[in-house]
Amino acid sequence: MTFFAALTDNITLRLLRSGDADAVAQAYTRNRQHLAPWEPERAEEFFTTAHQSTVVTTQLEHYEAGTGLPLVLSVGEHIVGRVNLSNIVRGPFQSASVGYWIDASHTGRGLASAAVEALVAYSRDELGLHRLEASVLLHNAASRRVLERAGFQSIGVAPTYLQIAGLWQDHLLTQRILYR
Repeated sequence: MTFFAALTDNITLRLLRSGDADAVAQAYTRNRQHLAPWEPERAEEFFTTAHQSTVVTTQLEHYEAGTGLPLVLSVGEHIVGRVNLSNIVRGPFQSASVGYWIDASHTGRGLASAAVEALVAYSRDELGLHRLEASVLLHNAASRRVLERAGFQSIGVAPTYLQIAGLWQDHLLTQRILYR
């Protein structure tokens, strides 16, 4: 089943396509400074279409294998954000990890909340997952609000969890139980 959700009159959340590499590279380039405090340091190559083509291919392979769900927020062919479900594990765990970002020109409009809520519903109703997890920097108040609105609950703090913006930083670990 292919994922598609209309978030607003002109913004959709859809499955990443093989032809999206250039639009993804443009979105990352446009949002380089906006995302820098929240992501790992990126080499120059990351912002190229060639590199994003490799990333897109890998993410679509994970999708085909059932271990990932790579999505984009788009206005036509213009990408204004990403939402990813990764590390989908079946068996007794039935869990996956959520990650997302929104274009600087589209923040503060509720798009991240709408996208995460759509992903939660799809994960529960279509994928049959039991649990979603997401980690967030302690000082990322906007992202913490997105997760809280989507029903994610704190399960603890992981000290020096990920290297973000060149520093090993603590993260709040959260989860949303979809089925009890």
